[in-house]
Order: sequence, then C-alpha cells, then structure tokens
Amino acid sequence: MIRYSEQSIDNEDISNVIKTLKSDLITTGPKIIKFEKDLSNKVNSKYCVVFNSATSALHSACLALGLKKNDWLWTSANSFVASANCGLYCGAKIDFIDIELETYNIDLKELEIKLHQAKKKNTTKNSCTSCICRSTL
Repeated sequence: MIRYSEQSIDNEDISNVIKTLKSDLITTGPKIIKFEKDLSNKVNSKYCVVFNSATSALHSACLALGLKKNDWLWTSANSFVASANCGLYCGAKIDFIDIELETYNIDLKELEIKLHQAKKKNTTKNSCTSCICRSTL
C-alpha cells in the first residue's frame, strides 16, 4: 500500500486541541497568531500565513506564482485532487507526472522532460508542481 501520510500526535497535541476547543476563538485569534509567529521563527522567515487546508494553501501558492489561464501545472499522479484543482481554479492546464517507485514522490526526471518540452514549445511562462520535497532541481 502507498501511504499518503503518517501523522504523529502526542498528548501535548491533544491537550492543546482541547484548550483551543474550550476557548472563545477556534478558527482565529491568539492561538493562530502564536502558531504563525512560532512557525516563522522556526524557519527563520519574516512572514508566515497558515491556512485551513492544503487546498486553500495550494490555491494561494498558485495565485502568488501568477498562475493563470493557459499556463501549465504539473503535479503528481499520486496525490489528492486538490493538487490539480488549485491550478484549475486559476484557469491553468493540468498534466500529471508519475511517481518514483522508491520514494512515491513525483518523478523529477519525468518533470524535467516536461519542462524541456514546454521550453521548446515556448508554451508556458509559469508552471508549478506540488509536493516536491527534494532539492534536486
């Protein structure tokens, strides 16, 4: 079986969820502000914005990249539908790339072929992929 995710939830996580559920604000407020600041500090960034879902985060990332009608978005064939929908929301064309059997991540060699093909055709100014977790590009 190919796993999509594996979570780690400890007693401190459970305790924090209970505290938040008992508070006045569970979707905004001081816990979110603290989490954004803590995350920003952890990754040494000036800004941090958290989202309610990966779908809205991916959509915002596509907008920030300037993805628009007739641009291409390449994503893993082994992913949640949000990985493709975020491009569709921007009017982009979607193409799927197979996975590496060793890692189950997007096949970077196949992505490279697609990028070279697009460059030769001069068909795209913007492109993005989801869930590339290795820095080989």
